Amino acid sequence: MLKIIAVGVTALLVTASPLAHAQAPSAGVRLPATDLVTYTDMQINLVKAALQLTPEQEKYWPAIEDAIRAAAQNRQARIAAAGKRLAELRQNLIEVLQTPDPVDVLQRRADSLAQRSADLKKLADAWQPLYASLVPDQKKRMASLTLFVLREMSNAMQQRDLQCDEGE
Repeated sequence: MLKIIAVGVTALLVTASPLAHAQAPSAGVRLPATDLVTYTDMQINLVKAALQLTPEQEKYWPAIEDAIRAAAQNRQARIAAAGKRLAELRQNLIEVLQTPDPVDVLQRRADSLAQRSADLKKLADAWQPLYASLVPDQKKRMASLTLFVLREMSNAMQQRDLQCDEGE
């Protein structure tokens, strides 16, 4: 069970970590789509290289890569939609403050969470057959990679918090 959780966390972090780097909060600057694609490519290559897949295991990799890329594209679309929504809110700030719509906020949040859930489910389903085929050494490397990604995400989030504090 712990191993399944480790795989799930690794998969989640591989797909979610670009979010930590996707926006500089104090400047409000997003990386161009090409940079995010390059960053996703680097993450995919890092995981694949760390696992050192056998030719038999390679057959499972395309589904994982597709799931990672789809989740990254969906995340990018959600970030763009949130940015667009924020710009709209800024233009109509007085109207928004006078007539807040908490139901709309909840519905948009539910839609976003549903998309993230679907992406995560697709990713978990894609990882399942490969993880079952990994040997203990590969599972150890995957656990080490998980810890590395967790530390990097934590550092990125702390850096964002510091930038936010400096911007205020």
